[in-house]
Amino acid sequence: MELPARTRNESTAWMLAFGAWLIASVSTLGALFFGEVMHLPPCVLCWYQRIFMFPLALILPMGLFPFDRKVVRYALPLAVLGGLFAAFHLLLLAGVIPENVQPCTQGVPCSETVTEWFGFVTIPLLSAAAFSIITALLIATHLRGSK
Repeated sequence: MELPARTRNESTAWMLAFGAWLIASVSTLGALFFGEVMHLPPCVLCWYQRIFMFPLALILPMGLFPFDRKVVRYALPLAVLGGLFAAFHLLLLAGVIPENVQPCTQGVPCSETVTEWFGFVTIPLLSAAAFSIITALLIATHLRGSK
């Protein structure tokens, strides 16, 4: 017996939103691990990215049980703004943004690479990837849920 198209779309939309929540949760736990366990102090831009990521780990599950496709309205702006901060941070690390525009005047400099894996994977790159994937999943959730 095949499910009606509306039920299939709703189920797919739920799985997409669930995927976005998983990524937000892993990102939140990763940020807490770097800060609290590894004692890596976050720079100002990292704090801003945390400000946008941490609520996603709380907002997204509220829209899953029961599924409410309107959760995209609340989560998508956070993901997009967090992605913009992550992109700015990546450009700063790459040297594209000039020194005088750097927002980190106290504490850890934003232009400093604290941790790097495989010669190119940095914490801001992980953040940008997470925000990009969450944004894509939320847009797909909206498109799938509105059919």
